[in-house]
Amino acid sequence: MEDFWDNHSFVSEFILLGFSRDSRINAILFNIFLFLYLSTLVGNGLIVILIHLDSHLHTPMYFLLSALSMLDMSYVTTTVPQMLVHLVCQKKIISYVGCVSQMYIFLVLGITEGWLFSVMAYDRYVAICYPLRYKVIMSPWLCGAMIVFCGLWGVSCSLVYTVFTMCLPYCGPNEINHFFCEVPAVLKLTCADTSLNDQVDFILGFILLLVPLSFILFSYVCIFATILKIRSAQGRLKAFFTCASHITVITMFCGPAMFMYMNPGASASPERDKILALFYNVISAFLNPIIYSLRNKDVKKAFLKVTGWGRVPE
Repeated sequence: MEDFWDNHSFVSEFILLGFSRDSRINAILFNIFLFLYLSTLVGNGLIVILIHLDSHLHTPMYFLLSALSMLDMSYVTTTVPQMLVHLVCQKKIISYVGCVSQMYIFLVLGITEGWLFSVMAYDRYVAICYPLRYKVIMSPWLCGAMIVFCGLWGVSCSLVYTVFTMCLPYCGPNEINHFFCEVPAVLKLTCADTSLNDQVDFILGFILLLVPLSFILFSYVCIFATILKIRSAQGRLKAFFTCASHITVITMFCGPAMFMYMNPGASASPERDKILALFYNVISAFLNPIIYSLRNKDVKKAFLKVTGWGRVPE
């Protein structure tokens, strides 16, 4: 073992290869991702501001939605600004410490968001199945406690992911075939056996993805059973649409993430992993305000009320 450590020089920085070495393609990608990033900040930031300013949106559902928007803004900020810089610069270097920090923060926010989706599903379950007791059950104390619970899961499990990944020896090459320091991409550079890491990733992936998805599935089974009991077709449709946006967001985020983190590292394709990462990191954060909030009549009313531009017809 000592000979192994002595005969290898360990990397102090990594090179992120990104998407392409062609400067023209990178220029196009820069404009696309800059638009997506700024739109994500504006859309999610607008949601947070409207929920804060309009007292009609001071409800458990919108409290959780504002938490989701803040997570999305933070989530994309851990990866996209650096990716934009690397798209226009020749040097695509990130320090070892910077790589560890980016990996950990990204995981904290991603895991927290995954569990937040299960909390939001529970909120919809209570609202539809127990509407008369909704405000009592979904008290401010419970909402705050569930947010803290999601954050603690993110902080603790991300530490396990990061430690198991970065405690391995990295002795070259130091080129990461990705646009940020994500666990599966970084693990491919280690000069040690990663079978234990693959097992840890699978187990954590099961706990952090399949368990909350099971909670979400159970909630929506109960929700749809309740919806089918509604006599009015209009009432059933209205209840369904309150859940449709949430289901769409969950599918976009959890589907690609589950495929990425529960797949053995050896069978992963770098190009496929980049596309999957774009979906649960950039695309979902960009679309969340559109499909979850900006089409919502209450949010539209709040926007017109705050700006003083008019009123939404009933």
